[in-house]
Amino acid sequence: MDWFKLNLPITDPTWIFLIVLMIILFAPLLFNRLRIPNIIGMILAGVLIGEHGLNLLARDSSFELFGNVGLYYIMLLAGLNINMGDFKRNRKKAAVLGLLTFLVPITLGFVINLSFLRYGVATSILLASMYASYTLISYPIVLRLGVSRQRSVSIAVGATAVTDTLTLLVLAVISGIFHGGSGEMFWITMAVKVVATGAVILYTFPRIARWFFRKYDDTVMQFIFVLVMLFLAAGLMEIAGLEGILGAFITGLLLNRLIPNISPLKSHIEFVGNALFIPFFLIGVGMLINLNVIFGDGDALKVAAVMTATALCGKWIACLITQKTFRMSGNERRLMFGLSTSQAAATLAAALIGHEIVLPDGSPLLDEDVLNGTILLILVTCIVSSLVTENASKKAALEEPLSSPGPDERAEKILIPLANPDTVNDLVCMSMAIRDQRLSDNLYALSIIYDNDNANAISTSQRNLENAARTAASAHVELKKLSRYDINIASGIIHTVKEQDISSVIIGLRRDGDIKSPILGNLAVNLLRGLHCEIMVMRLMVPINTLRKILIAVPPKAEYEAGFRIWVEQVCRMGMSLGRSLDFHASQETVSVLKPMISETFKSIETSYTVMPDLSSLPSLAPELSMDTLLIVVSSRHGSISHDNTLDKLPKLLARDFPHTSLILLYPEKFDDSGHSMNIN
Repeated sequence: MDWFKLNLPITDPTWIFLIVLMIILFAPLLFNRLRIPNIIGMILAGVLIGEHGLNLLARDSSFELFGNVGLYYIMLLAGLNINMGDFKRNRKKAAVLGLLTFLVPITLGFVINLSFLRYGVATSILLASMYASYTLISYPIVLRLGVSRQRSVSIAVGATAVTDTLTLLVLAVISGIFHGGSGEMFWITMAVKVVATGAVILYTFPRIARWFFRKYDDTVMQFIFVLVMLFLAAGLMEIAGLEGILGAFITGLLLNRLIPNISPLKSHIEFVGNALFIPFFLIGVGMLINLNVIFGDGDALKVAAVMTATALCGKWIACLITQKTFRMSGNERRLMFGLSTSQAAATLAAALIGHEIVLPDGSPLLDEDVLNGTILLILVTCIVSSLVTENASKKAALEEPLSSPGPDERAEKILIPLANPDTVNDLVCMSMAIRDQRLSDNLYALSIIYDNDNANAISTSQRNLENAARTAASAHVELKKLSRYDINIASGIIHTVKEQDISSVIIGLRRDGDIKSPILGNLAVNLLRGLHCEIMVMRLMVPINTLRKILIAVPPKAEYEAGFRIWVEQVCRMGMSLGRSLDFHASQETVSVLKPMISETFKSIETSYTVMPDLSSLPSLAPELSMDTLLIVVSSRHGSISHDNTLDKLPKLLARDFPHTSLILLYPEKFDDSGHSMNIN
């Protein structure tokens, strides 16, 4: 009957992993019914299965390993999901909140620790620093509810770097002092290590990443590369005497522009983290909690109550001061408070390190009461953080509902004809960058098959469609696959545009093609003659996520064209998706129209405007442009208001003067032969 004998805790790796996966699967289902955030569910599940609960599992090295990865993942995602444009605009607010969330709790905590808990100066300082630090435990909530680009979220996430850096410096200093490092050499050595490590990460990581993403487009290799960068930065920070979470956050910031939201790599990173590593971390945190000790004899409950109340009050005061200083809304204050309240990694690290430091009298710097109180502090602050963030995020999402196209607007439909396998990824990524995300079914991929094509050509055609659909699906975007037989490619595209009521067509040119070949081939010329919709001819010399700059050259009177607003919105969406600023070169009259239009609809995007009377001065820009600059040149068809003879020479000019620059030659939608705009049904 040994079949039913169960030795606890379970040590078999198969059963350990099975139990954890079942918790990850079923805990959200249960707690969603109870309207309790999933994060709290994971922590409570960890309490239940841990050695202080049912003792099903021991918190072994697997939980430490996966938990560490999960913690780094949270910080990495926080850095990746910051809107860098918003972050730059709000960096002063983030710095103020970061300083306040450090100074207010540490000052309040130091006074209370000395006067009420009767701890010594060193203990009071280290304990007070634990009140200040915070981990973005509830950040996955704002991701799930789609409010990660809110101003208050950018401020709270940016403040993390300031607060945790100062907190970890306090920990490093106190640890160094008690290990005999209080002399001048200690301070000099520590400063040199921090500066050197920061310089290495900030200077080398973006350059290495840009080179790697250009050379290798396989998403598996890119994913592994990101993990290597993540753990390398964390390891370097630990060598410098700081915590690895700071390196993880900096890695996210540095890779932010190279891993945009439209990137399949971004989806893969979020999927793996949210499905496995982050839940592992949360369950591991729950397994540390010993409710019996906390609610038993001694001062643990008293210490825990004081620690929790001080931390929550300090963060609330800091967020309140920030809100009043910058005249923010009450819900923004609640969102900042929710994100900055949860204590976990840095707090736990400080408690464990402080417990290991021995005072001259043989007692630990942080006693058992503080260690146990820290666990309750983590549990309570994570619960408060999750509940507040959930409620504030829902209100924020409702305050800015997604609008739908008006009744007089033609629904956007973007068509990408596929012929060359080398351009499939570029075409799909560009279409996702410019698409209206309010629509769920506005991307179409077309493959043309000739009547006399053999089986190999047909197989290649189908494979191109599958690759395009797979790339879009990996970024959670639906792409409709179209295949048709026709006498030639131009005829097939024209018929498809009319049948599907397509609004934009994107044609791709190979990166490694002949740089002396004309930008407009026979296909593009035939399409311009046979269609009135918007047509883009694109040649990307580098992957879209490695572009550094976007420059748009606009001819005079472009604002009078039927498709003016369409292409302006698409270019702005591209800038927002890639996190790049837009540099417009246009006539004074066109600039006066562009500025209010963009500032009204796309407030968060960075733009600059340079007056350029016409496109004849375009070659003068060539010396300052490189292959990682995207030059978008707006042209027009014969008979359009903005058309003149200089535009006929534009394709040859671009091929001659910009042979190594990434290009888009854009022909806006034009009025049809009857004089009606194609935007109106």
